[in-house]
Order: sequence, then structure tokens, then C-alpha cells
Amino acid sequence: MNIPTPHIEITNPEVLAKTVLMPGDPLRAKFIAETFLKNVIQINSVRNMFGYTGEYQGKKVTVMGSGMGMPSIGIYSYELFSFYDVDNIIRIGSAGAYTEDLNVYDVVLATDAWSESTYAKTQSGDDSSILAASSILNNRLSAAAAKLGIPMHTGRIHSSDVFYRSGNAQSFTEIRDQHHCVAVEMESFALFANAKVLDKNAACLVTISDSLVKNQITTSEERQTAFQNMMKIALDAVE
Repeated sequence: MNIPTPHIEITNPEVLAKTVLMPGDPLRAKFIAETFLKNVIQINSVRNMFGYTGEYQGKKVTVMGSGMGMPSIGIYSYELFSFYDVDNIIRIGSAGAYTEDLNVYDVVLATDAWSESTYAKTQSGDDSSILAASSILNNRLSAAAAKLGIPMHTGRIHSSDVFYRSGNAQSFTEIRDQHHCVAVEMESFALFANAKVLDKNAACLVTISDSLVKNQITTSEERQTAFQNMMKIALDAVE
């Protein structure tokens, strides 16, 4: 495929950093660029999936939305990895807590992702139901959190294709107990699958936006702008 792709309007790959931070919400990408980066340029607006490149503490970094769900992040991450030669993608998103140990605004680093999704099998014939994050990126993120003094949990993430479950669907408690998942989101399994196929690095850093076991929720505005500890960890981990 030639560039630009159908989804990314960049014609010169050099405007992209080698590490891309990917929130699901393109407005969160805009917030990060305007709040933390210097010398910012907007690099993508196709389908309003905003992308920006700038500098953070002298390091070049790109932040770009991924959209919701595995098909969406699957497209954007594959194109960035394969056609734009990006080396590292760090998903920075929201997740729902599966355990009593997690509260809203807690930061969680995914060690790996379990999913009932067929994304990996459809994409490359990979029958794995658990895919690991990059140890290189996870080590950088852990070091950044320690340096910044920000508490960070680690654990397996459930990547679900479905936000609204009904009928005879497996309950979150069954998923938690059978597959040892601490939280749920909808993107990291596809991101890890693409990184595995293309020999790239991928990580998933999430902030707890709501709890399935406690009466805790956040607003859409809070999810867009208030998850700054996660943002600071990811930015500090960029090399």
C-alpha cells in the first residue's frame, strides 16, 4: 500500500515519531498535544482521527487517536507499524475494573491481554487467546512510573469485542476468575496481535474509568482530560 493510506493522510513518514501514544478518543490526543507538547503540528484529520507530533522534554513524540474497539485500532496500528515504520505504540486508554483492588483513576499496565476475539486468527491465523505486551516498553513504563512517583498496578487485561453484554453471555466474574483478568477494555489484544505479526513493540497503559464491582464511574469529560497520571507516565517513557 502506498502512503497516504485510506485512513492516514500523512505523506512524509518523517513527521511521525518512532513512538506513538494512542488514546482511543481523538479529543484526548488533542488534549495531550495542547497540554504537554511543544512545537506541535497536526499530522492527521481524516475521519476526525486527530494526530499530532511535537516535543516532550526534548523528545519527539506523536499522539494519535485509535477509535474504539479492535477493528479500529487494528487498522490504525497496522498502518502506522507497516506503512509508516513506527516502532512502538503505547495505547493509553480507559478500562473497567474487575477487582476490589482497583478504584477509578488507578493506572494499570497490561502484562498481557486475554480475549475471546477472533481478531488474531482472522488477521494472521494465530489461535492464541493471550497475547503479551512488549517487555521493552513495559520496562520503560514501569521505570517512568517509579521515577515520577506514580503508583501503577500491573496485570492481565480482558480485551472484549462487546461493550454491552446480555442474555447468556459469560459474566465478568467468570472471566475474571477463569482468565485472571484485572480489568476490561476493547483494544489491546488487536494492538498486540499486530505488533507480534510485524515484529514491533506495543504496550497498553489504562486508567480505571469505572468499576464493575464498586459504584464508581467517571464522566466522558473526565475520561477525555483527567487521566493525566497515565499520560505523564507514557510521555516520560518515550526515548
